[in-house]
Amino acid sequence: MTAKIIDGKAIAADLRAEVARQVAKLKADHGITPGLAVVLVGEDPASEVYVRNKNRSTVEAGMKSVEHKLDASTSEEDLLALIAKLNADPEIHGILVQLPLPDHLNEEAVINALDPAKDVDGFHISNVGLLGTGQKSMVPCTPLGCLMMLRAQHGSLSGMNAVVIGRSNIVGKPMFNLLLGDSCTVTVAHSRTKDLPAVCRGADIVVAAVGRPEMVKGDWIKPGATVIDVGINRIPAPEKGEGKSRIVGDCDFESCAQVAGAITPVPGGVGPMTIACLLANTLTACCRANNLPEPEGLTA
Repeated sequence: MTAKIIDGKAIAADLRAEVARQVAKLKADHGITPGLAVVLVGEDPASEVYVRNKNRSTVEAGMKSVEHKLDASTSEEDLLALIAKLNADPEIHGILVQLPLPDHLNEEAVINALDPAKDVDGFHISNVGLLGTGQKSMVPCTPLGCLMMLRAQHGSLSGMNAVVIGRSNIVGKPMFNLLLGDSCTVTVAHSRTKDLPAVCRGADIVVAAVGRPEMVKGDWIKPGATVIDVGINRIPAPEKGEGKSRIVGDCDFESCAQVAGAITPVPGGVGPMTIACLLANTLTACCRANNLPEPEGLTA
């Protein structure tokens, strides 16, 4: 068996196009433009690239994009003051504080200072609680993207057995809640799980989000299962030359693809969906703020 490749780039492109269509309609019908503010503290190169991509995608979708780049030495008081200003700005519907923050800043305090309705990353404690209790919330972008890819592959997920490898607040825990909300039977596995390969072999869906390169092997996968690889790991690639590297996921792609029914590649799988879902969340937040019907198919 050779797995079908779940093309995250193509699914994300369709999602971005749908967001742009609905943004244009929102402007035409109501004169409202969704606004996204991104706050970057410090000069982390990876974060800077990510923020540039977010800005470009936001503008391409017809939204208002605002960037705030702050020095690494910015005080927590000044950062919280900026967040309060953005919370009060009616033209800003989504706020994203790029993580990680410099060590002297309290991430929890910063995230929980956001207006939960504008927390398009879905990390505020109120959104975590709402998602965990099955209520309407802002949903973290990466797990939402994974759910959309699974729905695109299977339609209904009802009754399927799913294993989520990883219990982080960013992916593992919200992924559990989303899959449970779609009526899967869900196991969350982690570093203390006994006989992890055996746990995975019982799964119709495996979501790998543990941050260990190529950990999940093909003989862990049930024949025909769907594998969603969230991992982004950089490893040495001496075949490319001295000092070169390449990006791999948490799954050993070659062996898993020989067994799975469908699998996401790395890169080109989950990654493109994250920014597309950020745009979708910003549009959803804008509609909610203006008491307008929520866009269909853009949230959990």
